Amino acid sequence: MDLVERWTRLTGPEARALGEDLVARYGEPHRRYHTREHLTSVLDLVDEFAAHAQDAEAVRLAAWFHDAVYDPERADNEERSAALAERMLTDTDLTPARIAEVARLVRLTITHAPAPGDRNGQLLCDADLAILAAPPAAYAAYASAVREEYAFVPDEFFKAGRAVVLRGLLELPVLFHTPAARARFESAARHNLRTEIMLLGDASGA
Repeated sequence: MDLVERWTRLTGPEARALGEDLVARYGEPHRRYHTREHLTSVLDLVDEFAAHAQDAEAVRLAAWFHDAVYDPERADNEERSAALAERMLTDTDLTPARIAEVARLVRLTITHAPAPGDRNGQLLCDADLAILAAPPAAYAAYASAVREEYAFVPDEFFKAGRAVVLRGLLELPVLFHTPAARARFESAARHNLRTEIMLLGDASGA
């Protein structure tokens, strides 16, 4: 299904212009990983595991907005994406409570560490991190795309920063919170993270 059509199925045809704006954002030329393909993958997984959520519609909306603002030279993309959701969704018939939940979920992707009872947050974070469990070739393509997005960073600084991010993920008690995602992704994701750290030359993560 076309992404704009997918948006209108979720929000109604009166919000079509918002969907067109979002799809354009995910098609920005500086993006290499945070693209329409990534958005589609996250939406597909949210749909697959939707039964876990308390409000699957809020999670779907948060998936649309979670990378809506993406500038690799800034550190506040999630906050700016959440603020964009608050601003854009105000023009829809969504309730203030649901808009607030969408924005909260987008902000949660800063840490990917939802609380034990946060079923909405667990679903969104699992869908966003599922790429970590990709088969080796797909994972390598993901890592390469992330490097391209940070092409302005010299190799030595990128490798050090990337290793910090990957070690931080490995130090989480669990990477995936929904039972189905944990069973499918946890082991492969940890293997991929350790392998990438090793390739970055960071023996401490092996």
